[in-house]
Amino acid sequence: MKLQDLRDLDKDDFLGMLGLQTKRTFTSELLGTLGTFGIGLLVGAGVALLLAPKPGHELRHDLRAKIRRGKGEAEDKSSAGVGEASANRLRFRRGGWRMRAQRSECGV
Repeated sequence: MKLQDLRDLDKDDFLGMLGLQTKRTFTSELLGTLGTFGIGLLVGAGVALLLAPKPGHELRHDLRAKIRRGKGEAEDKSSAGVGEASANRLRFRRGGWRMRAQRSECGV
């Protein structure tokens, strides 16, 4: 081994020569686990679709309907949330939050 070889060694190479390795962080372990879980989830969903008892066109139609229904529900909930947030902001500006807090402190 030459001096130049020693200069080119990084931490992992040096630890490898000693038969050691760096400790993985919790985040790297978690990401690896979640990635494996996600791949398994996709493969399982694909196999389930292939083995479904319905013909392909019926299954695709049902999936489209469920996706559209889910999008509609998400849009409704987001619009309701935006409306509620606007009402809360207006109530806060008018001092409604203070009155509500005072009533709850009095037991009303």
